[in-house]
Amino acid sequence: MVAGFGQHGRMNIANIPVFILCGGLGTRIKEETEFRPKPMVPIGEHPVLWHVMQIYARHGFRRFVLCLGFKADVVKDYFSNFHLRNADSTINLKTNAVTVHERRQELDWEVTLAYTGEKNQTGSRIAQAARKYLGSAEHFAMTYGDGVTDADLKAELAAHLAGQKLGTVLGVNPPSRFGEIKVEASRVVEFAEKPDIEDHWINGGYFFFHRDFLARLSEAEDCVLERDPLVQLARDGQLGIFKHHGFWASMDTQRDRDALTQLVESGNPPWFK
Repeated sequence: MVAGFGQHGRMNIANIPVFILCGGLGTRIKEETEFRPKPMVPIGEHPVLWHVMQIYARHGFRRFVLCLGFKADVVKDYFSNFHLRNADSTINLKTNAVTVHERRQELDWEVTLAYTGEKNQTGSRIAQAARKYLGSAEHFAMTYGDGVTDADLKAELAAHLAGQKLGTVLGVNPPSRFGEIKVEASRVVEFAEKPDIEDHWINGGYFFFHRDFLARLSEAEDCVLERDPLVQLARDGQLGIFKHHGFWASMDTQRDRDALTQLVESGNPPWFK
């Protein structure tokens, strides 16, 4: 048994910190990320990062640690002026007093803006931020700033605690973007336009970890979370999976952004159901 799992029945979700990776360059969507980090690319009225945080918030999470790097000032400016950006306001230019009117978003969030280096890899960013801001929490959540889902994160946390492993990953089962052709000899025997691959699971990016996992990370710039730390965690039998068959999408390309924007503009994006 991993230390710290015995008290999970009294765990308060609001006290579990959520570390969100926001420092990458977003090179596959360069037309949007030349002047801002990818998590700040808007889908609808708000950046995709806001949507990710709302997903956690609807399940009761309220402590966020944003691991910043590339264009960190853009994220800092957004949250420093959050209510000015999202509500009407009056500014007295003589006294510099600011009055915010009718706040449209009453959010009980605590947001820590943690600079973790311009070029640091994912594992390094988590290690740095956790050393300073994990506090006494036995468990923490971690995700990327560009993926949205309707997964039940409270249920994933419960599965993580019940499984008593160092880590749990959200496994998602998205349909293929490309048609599948099954061939026998030189003859096509089945054609599927966009098949569901029922037994194929990929990393959905929503993790829960016990704090002991941090011993496997390094603050060195080249520490990549998805390489040795997670590969070895799986080989050691310490990485559980929470399988999710519902909605999941990652904003990797302009095509992805356009699709997510259409869902937001429909007024009923699936990750808010």
